[in-house]
Amino acid sequence: MLEQITDSVVGWGSGFGLAGLAVVSATEAAFQPVPPDLLVIPMSLDSNSEFELVAIFLVATLFSVIGSLGGYAIGLYAGRPAVEKLAKPSLSRKLDELIARYGDAGVFIAAVSPIPYKLLAWMAGAGRMDIRTFISAGIFGRGIRFGMEVVIVGYWGEEFVQMLQEPLFWILVGVFSVVIFVPLNHWWNDLDRPVDEHPQ
Repeated sequence: MLEQITDSVVGWGSGFGLAGLAVVSATEAAFQPVPPDLLVIPMSLDSNSEFELVAIFLVATLFSVIGSLGGYAIGLYAGRPAVEKLAKPSLSRKLDELIARYGDAGVFIAAVSPIPYKLLAWMAGAGRMDIRTFISAGIFGRGIRFGMEVVIVGYWGEEFVQMLQEPLFWILVGVFSVVIFVPLNHWWNDLDRPVDEHPQ
C-alpha cells in the first residue's frame, strides 16, 4: 500500500519538476507520507547548473516549512486527542519528550532527522509552541537536511556513485553505522521515559 502511494506521488511529482517538488514537500510536512528527498536526490543528480541546484534547495526547504504550518494548524485546531489517534502512542510520547527536553532544538532535530516532520508539526500545534520558534527551527533544520543532499548529489554525484561500487566504502559505512547507531538507538528509546523518571 505504502509502496504504491510512494510510486504514485514520486511519479506525479517528477513529471512537474519544481512545481511537483513544491507540492510534495508541502504536503509531506502536513499529512502525506512520501518524503521530498525522493525527488530532491534524482533532481539534483540530473541538474545542469548551479542555479537549478539552488532552486531545488530553496523549493524543498521553503515549501516544506510552509507545509509544516498546515501540520501545525492540524494540531492546533484538532487538538491532542485527534493527534494521538493519527500517531502511534510511543512515537507521540517520544516527540513530546523531545520537545520537553530540548525545546527549540527538538524541532531542529526532527527537521534534520528521519523523524516524521509532520508528526512534530502536529504535536507542536497541539502544544501551542511559539510559531516563530517553530518556523525558525524548521527553516534551519530542513535547510541543512536538503542542503546536504543537494551539495553531495549535485556537486559530487558521479564520484558518489563510483564510491558506492567500492567494497571499502561499504565496510567504512558499516563500521560508522554501528558506532553511531548504538548510542542513537539508546537515546531514541530513552525518550520514551520522561526525564524526571531517569535514575539519579
